[in-house]
Amino acid sequence: MTNIERIVEERAIERMIHDYSFHLDMNHPEHLAALFVDDCEVSYAPNFGAVGKEAYNKTLEGIGSFFAATSHHNSNICIDFVSPTEANVRSIVLAIHRYRKDRPDGWLFGQYHDVVVKDGGQWKFRRRELRTDFTRDYHVRAANPIGRAG
Repeated sequence: MTNIERIVEERAIERMIHDYSFHLDMNHPEHLAALFVDDCEVSYAPNFGAVGKEAYNKTLEGIGSFFAATSHHNSNICIDFVSPTEANVRSIVLAIHRYRKDRPDGWLFGQYHDVVVKDGGQWKFRRRELRTDFTRDYHVRAANPIGRAG
């Protein structure tokens, strides 16, 4: 890849990551699913994720009825190309969740570790793993700890 090609592809991957957060916050499950390849793997926590787009779609059922609102913020996006059509991506996430139930807002601080591939000319998630720094009043117990060096 030339430097210009690399920059263009990095911007496309960054856009996909931001689109994921936007569509999650706007409760667009069909747009979220379109960002994943058919044989995707998603791990938000142990025993909470999916293998395959059909299973991932099931994890999205009810997000509109569970959350009154969410706000996901991504930063520090680092992209390492394996090839012109595959990359490993690391990013930081701060996610705030307002629940429909009477409970405090949930906060999550963590990292996404992704494998993305170019599929049909578009970058998509092949693997998305959430690793958690810590949570406050969050609906899922903090899991997949980052494992900070001693």
